[in-house]
Amino acid sequence: MDFSAANRGLWDIFVWGGVIALLLLFANLLTRKVGFIRKSLMPVAALAGFLLLALRASGLLKFPPELLEMVTYHGIAIGFIAMALRTTKTEVKGVFAFKSGALIVSTYLVQAVAGLLVSLLLYYTLMPTLFPASGILLPMAFGQGPGQANNVGTTYEALGFMGGRSFGLSLAAAGYLTACFVGIWYTRRVLRRRGVQSEDIKPISGSVVTETFQDVNEVPLSESVDRLSLQVALILITYLITFLLTRLVTAGISAVAPGAGKSIVPLFWGFNFITGSLVAMGMRSALGLLRKSGVMTRQYQNNYLLNRISGLAFDLMIVAGIASIEISDLRGLWAPFAIMAAAGAIITYTYLKWVVPRLSTGYEDESFIAMYGMLTGTISSGILPLRQIDPQFKTPAADQLVVGSGTGILFGAPILILVGLAPNSNLMVWVTMALCLVYLAGLLWFMVGRRPGKKK
Repeated sequence: MDFSAANRGLWDIFVWGGVIALLLLFANLLTRKVGFIRKSLMPVAALAGFLLLALRASGLLKFPPELLEMVTYHGIAIGFIAMALRTTKTEVKGVFAFKSGALIVSTYLVQAVAGLLVSLLLYYTLMPTLFPASGILLPMAFGQGPGQANNVGTTYEALGFMGGRSFGLSLAAAGYLTACFVGIWYTRRVLRRRGVQSEDIKPISGSVVTETFQDVNEVPLSESVDRLSLQVALILITYLITFLLTRLVTAGISAVAPGAGKSIVPLFWGFNFITGSLVAMGMRSALGLLRKSGVMTRQYQNNYLLNRISGLAFDLMIVAGIASIEISDLRGLWAPFAIMAAAGAIITYTYLKWVVPRLSTGYEDESFIAMYGMLTGTISSGILPLRQIDPQFKTPAADQLVVGSGTGILFGAPILILVGLAPNSNLMVWVTMALCLVYLAGLLWFMVGRRPGKKK
């Protein structure tokens, strides 16, 4: 075997991984030392992604685009699998958890309707060559971030949307900027109304106790296998099952309905993070049953380490996703990109300002800014501004993000069907928008609808 630099397959992932790591550390330094960047509340990973994008666009760095796409694709799946494997000491309050998930998915639907209205309006007036279903990329980019924007955009490129992947990733990047700017403006407004100076907010790391790092009956440190190795093993086994299950299902679809398989099969691979999350939930339940039955006496999941792994996966996914935007692919798409990004920012703000007070009485500001940050960026861009007005997380706003992301997977599953339906024809775009509205009405009724004999 050739161990020299000529063996690209041997060295590329480590060389370019080192470049990403260097940019992450440099972005963290800028966030710490440069005042206006620190005040922008931009996540370090997003800043590193923009730096790498600038280096690639200027030609100073020839980063392999296929490696960026691979990191983006697998990062979102590994991150969600790690989150779904975590154990819970107590049962999550059902109504709170499901209403939080419904709020997240209903916002996706609002964004989808807004995006489709923009793409259809442009298609029937000024841009007849525009891909009519392109608007559904708005919730994928704003609501779910660069990982899903990458997956669906790539799928749509195969269906005829030239530049679809970069279009979706650019919308995701615009979502981060929206989350940052609105987060700064809104938190300062809240602090001013409450008579609190931002300088008075001190960073709080919390009390560190043994329970932070381990639960009862976990594998002891004296074991010959490291706890981190066990977490990685659980994640990789889950991902292997996800791959085999997806391969089996897609092969069956292609065999039974070859025509439909051409549009449905790519979506199954694109939404592999949903399949992975469901498989991880099943594995978590199976491990729990084995412990209750006495067949297995130890708990193998470690929530602290699983959180760290998911955080790493999401950071790498964000850097790679933003950096993999091909500016040249957006030629001819700047108008729909700008209009859609503006529409997404405005409609998300308006909808959340209306619905959040009806679900989060007593902590409306905290819930709004956390949800807005997450639903235009990621969970980190929701937590950052929340810390400014609720530094000790005394309100349930942070819990809304966490438990809502879990139940949101269940509510969001039908969106996979809508994403696959939209690009089939112009009629199907309209049908998709109508189904989004019907589903949105159902979720709104579940969240805030009046019930007979009960005063709201």
